[in-house]
Amino acid sequence: MTEPAFYDDLAACLAEAWRRLEEGAAHRSGFHAPALATIGSDGAPRLRTVVLRGIDRDGRSLRMHCDARSDKAAEIAADPRVALHAYDAAAKIQVRIEGRARLHGQDAVARAAWAASRPMSRVCYGTAPGPGTPLPAGDAYALPEDEAAVEAGFPEFRVVVLTAARLDFLYLARRGHRRALFTWDGEEPSATWLAP
Repeated sequence: MTEPAFYDDLAACLAEAWRRLEEGAAHRSGFHAPALATIGSDGAPRLRTVVLRGIDRDGRSLRMHCDARSDKAAEIAADPRVALHAYDAAAKIQVRIEGRARLHGQDAVARAAWAASRPMSRVCYGTAPGPGTPLPAGDAYALPEDEAAVEAGFPEFRVVVLTAARLDFLYLARRGHRRALFTWDGEEPSATWLAP
């Protein structure tokens, strides 16, 4: 079996990681719904699935959305250090990213992301009560009933922009796994192979 072009090429491993992330943001591919870890108010890690909404390879950033009323938003506001994990079982590729997240709300970044969002995605931000609120029954929440109510949810909409400081790439192969680490102190990455 022939291994992919990135198998023994560090720069190609990094390019493949970003390509997979871009594909995940654009389509429902293996990297569409990675896990994002934050640091909770008690200092413990908190983990949840998010949806990739955009990738800026040159800026080393990934875009996701969240509700301002969520624990995720509060945790990022308190401590912007986050980690993201994506795994595509079919491709046998794992990417782990560590970096800092920034929240955007009611600014140009948030307005552009809101405008590009599908109507069914906007509904979430008009839901009452907010995410994580205890309920007496599973259906004891209300969805916005019309377009005006959906639009009224915009103040709760947040864009999370994660800027990568560290990217760990792992490819699982029968012939031998390949793992590479990329870190950024400036614009150019430092790259090295790691034992898988």
